[in-house]
Amino acid sequence: MILFEWLTAENVDAALPDLAALLIDAVESGASIGYMMPYDPADIDAYWHSVAAAVKSGNKWLLVARLGNGSLVGTAQIEPAGKANGRHRAEVQKVIVTSRLRKHGIGTKLMTEVDVYARAKQRTLLLLDTRANDAGERLYTACGWTCFGVVPAYAFSPDGSIEGTAFYYKHLM
Repeated sequence: MILFEWLTAENVDAALPDLAALLIDAVESGASIGYMMPYDPADIDAYWHSVAAAVKSGNKWLLVARLGNGSLVGTAQIEPAGKANGRHRAEVQKVIVTSRLRKHGIGTKLMTEVDVYARAKQRTLLLLDTRANDAGERLYTACGWTCFGVVPAYAFSPDGSIEGTAFYYKHLM
Protein backbone atom coordinates (compact mmCIF):
# COMPACT_ATOMS: atom_id res chain seq x y z
CA MET A 1 0.00 0.00 0.00
CA ILE A 2 1.30 3.44 -0.98
CA LEU A 3 0.42 6.49 1.10
CA PHE A 4 0.71 10.02 -0.28
CA GLU A 5 1.41 13.11 1.80
CA TRP A 6 1.92 16.77 0.99
CA LEU A 7 4.71 17.93 3.26
CA THR A 8 4.32 21.10 5.29
CA ALA A 9 6.60 23.59 7.00
CA GLU A 10 6.22 21.51 10.15
CA ASN A 11 7.28 18.13 8.74
CA VAL A 12 9.45 18.78 5.68
CA ASP A 13 12.78 18.77 7.53
CA ALA A 14 12.21 15.26 8.88
CA ALA A 15 11.95 13.93 5.30
CA LEU A 16 15.21 15.49 4.04
CA PRO A 17 17.50 12.45 4.56
CA ASP A 18 15.01 10.16 2.75
CA LEU A 19 14.56 12.68 -0.07
CA ALA A 20 18.34 12.90 -0.51
CA ALA A 21 18.59 9.09 -0.65
CA LEU A 22 15.80 8.99 -3.26
CA LEU A 23 17.53 11.58 -5.44
CA ILE A 24 20.87 9.75 -5.16
CA ASP A 25 19.15 6.51 -6.20
CA ALA A 26 17.66 8.31 -9.22
CA VAL A 27 20.99 9.78 -10.32
CA GLU A 28 22.81 6.48 -9.84
CA SER A 29 20.15 4.69 -11.92
CA GLY A 30 20.61 7.17 -14.80
CA ALA A 31 17.72 9.59 -14.31
CA SER A 32 18.34 12.97 -15.87
CA ILE A 33 17.24 15.27 -13.07
CA GLY A 34 19.97 17.85 -12.89
CA TYR A 35 22.93 15.94 -11.47
CA MET A 36 25.97 14.34 -13.04
CA MET A 37 28.12 11.41 -12.00
CA PRO A 38 30.05 11.65 -9.84
CA TYR A 39 27.69 13.75 -7.75
CA ASP A 40 28.56 15.59 -4.56
CA PRO A 41 26.26 14.51 -1.69
CA ALA A 42 26.63 18.01 -0.23
CA ASP A 43 25.07 19.46 -3.40
CA ILE A 44 22.12 17.10 -3.06
CA ASP A 45 21.65 17.99 0.60
CA ALA A 46 21.84 21.71 -0.25
CA TYR A 47 19.24 21.21 -2.98
CA TRP A 48 16.76 19.56 -0.60
CA HIS A 49 17.34 22.23 2.02
CA SER A 50 16.46 24.84 -0.61
CA VAL A 51 13.29 22.89 -1.44
CA ALA A 52 12.42 22.74 2.27
CA ALA A 53 12.87 26.51 2.51
CA ALA A 54 10.57 26.97 -0.49
CA VAL A 55 7.95 24.69 1.09
CA LYS A 56 8.15 26.69 4.32
CA SER A 57 7.69 29.97 2.44
CA GLY A 58 4.78 28.60 0.37
CA ASN A 59 6.71 28.84 -2.90
CA LYS A 60 6.72 25.08 -3.54
CA TRP A 61 4.41 22.16 -2.78
CA LEU A 62 6.14 18.84 -2.06
CA LEU A 63 4.45 15.46 -2.36
CA VAL A 64 5.94 12.22 -1.07
CA ALA A 65 4.88 8.60 -1.55
CA ARG A 66 5.57 6.15 1.26
CA LEU A 67 5.14 2.45 1.76
CA GLY A 68 3.01 1.34 4.71
CA ASN A 69 6.20 0.97 6.77
CA GLY A 70 6.98 4.68 6.23
CA SER A 71 9.84 4.30 3.76
CA LEU A 72 9.86 7.06 1.15
CA VAL A 73 9.58 5.66 -2.40
CA GLY A 74 8.56 8.63 -4.54
CA THR A 75 8.19 12.37 -4.74
CA ALA A 76 6.95 15.20 -6.96
CA GLN A 77 7.00 18.96 -6.62
CA ILE A 78 4.78 21.75 -7.83
CA GLU A 79 6.18 25.24 -8.14
CA PRO A 80 3.39 27.76 -8.61
CA ALA A 81 4.06 30.65 -10.95
CA GLY A 82 4.50 33.76 -8.85
CA LYS A 83 3.69 36.47 -11.35
CA ALA A 84 0.25 38.05 -11.36
CA ASN A 85 -0.46 36.97 -14.92
CA GLY A 86 0.51 33.36 -14.20
CA ARG A 87 -1.38 32.53 -11.05
CA HIS A 88 -3.34 29.90 -12.96
CA ARG A 89 -0.25 27.84 -13.78
CA ALA A 90 2.50 25.86 -12.09
CA GLU A 91 5.52 23.75 -13.00
CA VAL A 92 5.78 20.10 -12.00
CA GLN A 93 9.34 19.20 -11.01
CA LYS A 94 11.47 16.26 -9.88
CA VAL A 95 8.99 13.42 -10.28
CA ILE A 96 11.05 10.56 -8.83
CA VAL A 97 10.25 6.94 -8.02
CA THR A 98 12.80 4.68 -6.35
CA SER A 99 14.49 2.47 -8.93
CA ARG A 100 13.40 -0.73 -7.20
CA LEU A 101 9.70 0.11 -7.53
CA ARG A 102 9.48 1.69 -10.99
CA LYS A 103 6.76 0.33 -13.28
CA HIS A 104 4.47 -0.40 -10.33
CA GLY A 105 2.11 2.54 -10.89
CA ILE A 106 3.65 4.88 -8.31
CA GLY A 107 4.52 7.52 -10.94
CA THR A 108 0.96 7.48 -12.25
CA LYS A 109 -0.42 7.87 -8.74
CA LEU A 110 2.00 10.72 -8.03
CA MET A 111 0.80 12.51 -11.16
CA THR A 112 -2.85 11.96 -10.20
CA GLU A 113 -2.17 13.47 -6.76
CA VAL A 114 -0.40 16.40 -8.43
CA ASP A 115 -3.47 17.05 -10.61
CA VAL A 116 -5.87 16.96 -7.65
CA TYR A 117 -3.72 19.25 -5.52
CA ALA A 118 -3.06 21.73 -8.32
CA ARG A 119 -6.80 21.98 -9.00
CA ALA A 120 -7.44 22.59 -5.30
CA LYS A 121 -4.91 25.43 -5.48
CA GLN A 122 -6.71 26.91 -8.53
CA ARG A 123 -3.94 25.97 -10.95
CA THR A 124 -5.43 25.05 -14.32
CA LEU A 125 -2.28 24.81 -16.45
CA LEU A 126 0.67 22.61 -15.54
CA LEU A 127 4.04 22.47 -17.30
CA LEU A 128 7.01 20.11 -17.04
CA ASP A 129 10.07 18.94 -18.90
CA THR A 130 11.72 15.54 -19.16
CA ARG A 131 14.50 13.85 -21.06
CA ALA A 132 13.38 13.10 -24.62
CA ASN A 133 12.75 9.43 -25.45
CA ASP A 134 12.75 8.48 -21.77
CA ALA A 135 10.28 6.54 -19.62
CA GLY A 136 9.02 9.87 -18.30
CA GLU A 137 7.54 10.66 -21.69
CA ARG A 138 5.47 7.47 -21.62
CA LEU A 139 4.27 8.26 -18.11
CA TYR A 140 3.26 11.84 -18.87
CA THR A 141 1.54 10.96 -22.15
CA ALA A 142 -0.41 8.17 -20.40
CA CYS A 143 -1.44 10.72 -17.74
CA GLY A 144 -2.93 13.07 -20.34
CA TRP A 145 -0.06 15.48 -20.88
CA THR A 146 0.70 17.00 -24.30
CA CYS A 147 4.20 17.41 -25.70
CA PHE A 148 4.66 20.84 -27.26
CA GLY A 149 8.25 20.53 -28.35
CA VAL A 150 11.64 18.92 -28.02
CA VAL A 151 14.87 20.87 -27.76
CA PRO A 152 17.83 18.77 -28.95
CA ALA A 153 21.06 18.71 -26.94
CA TYR A 154 19.37 20.50 -24.03
CA ALA A 155 20.92 18.82 -20.98
CA PHE A 156 23.54 16.32 -19.95
CA SER A 157 22.53 12.96 -18.51
CA PRO A 158 24.34 11.68 -15.41
CA ASP A 159 26.73 9.65 -17.61
CA GLY A 160 27.83 12.77 -19.52
CA SER A 161 25.87 12.19 -22.74
CA ILE A 162 23.91 15.16 -24.01
CA GLU A 163 20.21 14.59 -24.56
CA GLY A 164 17.18 16.38 -25.87
CA THR A 165 14.47 17.61 -23.52
CA ALA A 166 10.74 17.31 -24.19
CA PHE A 167 8.37 19.97 -22.86
CA TYR A 168 4.81 19.11 -21.81
CA TYR A 169 1.66 20.86 -20.63
CA LYS A 170 -1.64 19.76 -19.18
CA HIS A 171 -4.87 21.73 -18.84
CA LEU A 172 -6.82 20.88 -15.72
CA MET A 173 -10.50 21.48 -16.33
